Amino acid sequence: MPALPQVFAMRLDPVANGAFAEALLMPDMPPPTGLTGRDGSSPARRFAVYRNNVTVSLIDAMASIFPTVHNLVGEDFFRAMARLYVTAHPPTSPLLFTYGEDFPAFLENFPPAADLPFLADVARVERLWLEAFHAADAAPFDPSALSRVPAEDLGAVRFQPHPATRIARLSHAAGTITRNDRAGVSLEGINPMAPETVLVTRPAFDAKIEILPKAGAGFFEALLAGKTLGEACLAASEENADIPTLISLTLTSGAFTAIDLHQESDRP
Repeated sequence: MPALPQVFAMRLDPVANGAFAEALLMPDMPPPTGLTGRDGSSPARRFAVYRNNVTVSLIDAMASIFPTVHNLVGEDFFRAMARLYVTAHPPTSPLLFTYGEDFPAFLENFPPAADLPFLADVARVERLWLEAFHAADAAPFDPSALSRVPAEDLGAVRFQPHPATRIARLSHAAGTITRNDRAGVSLEGINPMAPETVLVTRPAFDAKIEILPKAGAGFFEALLAGKTLGEACLAASEENADIPTLISLTLTSGAFTAIDLHQESDRP
């Protein structure tokens, strides 16, 4: 909830404060009772200006959080769509980067975007990217550490996930679309209806989007869930995945920070 500007003087109880918040994002509602202008004049005009500024700020925040969605639908469509979202989904945190968590679900049920069924998955990827960007810092795993593990113990190795690592199975090629759009690469030739699994990591200062090889989701989901390398390879083999490629990506993607050789029975 934005801070109340000094142009208003308030003498409101908690119920009235709730009415103020509700009216702030509902353009057809009158200003709440108990509100007066700084100079004693009618507060309606000042409140309308403040209400518009709050809405525009939230729409701008949405455009910065979902730049690929914005680019796909265009400026006018996005701002009109975002205005409807803002009205129906007011922020619940003062941290704007957390805003829009349920925007993908909103897009799935937004009839004007029905011709772009992949749009909700693009929004999901963009949320994962933002979560990864704001996650805690940690040094990525040094691949040379694995070479020091005896061959007979490799199957028991567990990988500690990086705080920024995110994974999602998607019904559309939203990872490729988002990655190409953010890199300024043409989207020509992409089949948006092709399913993908994306791995979002942040090995350095910026988050990056990896498109996992076909049938690679089970492998990374197992490792991220604390399963051993042997168990992850078994999951991958059941999906006929390219295990050497997946292991290589495990070592180079920045998705993990360390390895652990403790057996499950050894854990506290």
